[in-house]
Amino acid sequence: MAVWGSPERFERERVAPVGFHNARLVDPSTGRDEIGGLLVRKGRIADIGSHLSAETFPEDAEIVDAGGKVVAPGLVDMRVFTGEPGFEHRETIASASRAAAAGGVTTMVCMPDTDPVIDDVALVDYVQRLARGTSIVRVRPMAGLTKDLNGVEISEIGLLSEAGAVAFTNGRRPITNAQTMRRALTYARDFDALIVHHPEDPDLVGEGVMHEGETATRLGLPGIPAEAETVMLSRDLKLVGLAGGRYHAGQLSAAASLKTLRRAKDKNLPVTAGVSINNLTLNENDVGAYRTFVKLSPPLRTEDDRLGLVEALSEGLIDVIVSSHDPQDVETKRHPFAEAEDGAIGLETLLAAALRLYHSGDVPLIRLIDAMSTRPAGLLGLEGGSLEAGKPADIIFFDPDMPWIVKVDELSSRSKNTPFEDARMQGRVLRTIVAGRTVYDYGSR
Repeated sequence: MAVWGSPERFERERVAPVGFHNARLVDPSTGRDEIGGLLVRKGRIADIGSHLSAETFPEDAEIVDAGGKVVAPGLVDMRVFTGEPGFEHRETIASASRAAAAGGVTTMVCMPDTDPVIDDVALVDYVQRLARGTSIVRVRPMAGLTKDLNGVEISEIGLLSEAGAVAFTNGRRPITNAQTMRRALTYARDFDALIVHHPEDPDLVGEGVMHEGETATRLGLPGIPAEAETVMLSRDLKLVGLAGGRYHAGQLSAAASLKTLRRAKDKNLPVTAGVSINNLTLNENDVGAYRTFVKLSPPLRTEDDRLGLVEALSEGLIDVIVSSHDPQDVETKRHPFAEAEDGAIGLETLLAAALRLYHSGDVPLIRLIDAMSTRPAGLLGLEGGSLEAGKPADIIFFDPDMPWIVKVDELSSRSKNTPFEDARMQGRVLRTIVAGRTVYDYGSR
């Protein structure tokens, strides 16, 4: 059941209370993982705990017997390319929001790689107004760290923050000039703004199209060494030590990067890191017969790299999981592998793919939800990511064991470039609630 309209308006509308009982309540913000109930009223979480049952809910409430299935905070996805403005044929905010709702994402953080680039106050305002009119989930924009993402002239961080930008990034384009990066970190520090960077040296990437190694050699494809990431990450973290400023490595892909990250954290530098769900659940062998839907940036790397990232996620060294939702149409993907564009969609499969790590016993469920909800909300200063009483009722209800197969024609995104085409998943979102309103209901599809 898709409900159109702004989530901000939902809180002002009169909506019947909703009560879940016999639910597995998973809330990383409080460490809660127990069977109990949750009551939603007036767009907020009114009560939660083991003391709630069907008999304790108001008479006018919709009562849901969760049957032991999971109720958790809605996911906050820190890396979503929507395509709007400028590339609406690939994705719009409206279509991305439908995919997000189906995947349990209640807040999308949009990247500034649009046409025009989201690098001034008017465009930040435009995206927010557009989202209020068309999105069924919350939308928060990141702004360009440099003008037109050119890596040279730093954007007006203070004004953009006041306009609603939650972080600053150069999107797909790394900043290669160390002096520019140092100035950006210094400038952002004064506003306590978060810089999200893509740590990849384009000169070391060169003409590479997948991970440099035996598989690339066998396929006859030019490779991208792990050093393209580790060299840039090491530079960035040294600059954080020099200039200060909050720094977030948007996506890590190489196990060799983890030692550098750990040293920076051991020094108590204000650094965090994310990882794409693709790099956590797939590896270079998934390129297979030149599958362009798994041509990504950073590339899929070795199984040892993947296992290292999973371990780092489980212990909390890596903070955040992102979908890296990057819609590409057939005109950019239906090419020889080396000529196809990078990118894959991922909003709708983010939770299901992440649950592979839970079912394999590698990452506890509460840590997965923490990495996809609580920590990103905290990094961005958002109110979500929690089931505490009084918090916004941005909630997902999901069955972690329900099997399903990813069918491209059933996905809500305008583009269909999923790396999980025909994949068997275990775990499905049953209901997504934003500001107290149901925006997705699997049972009513």
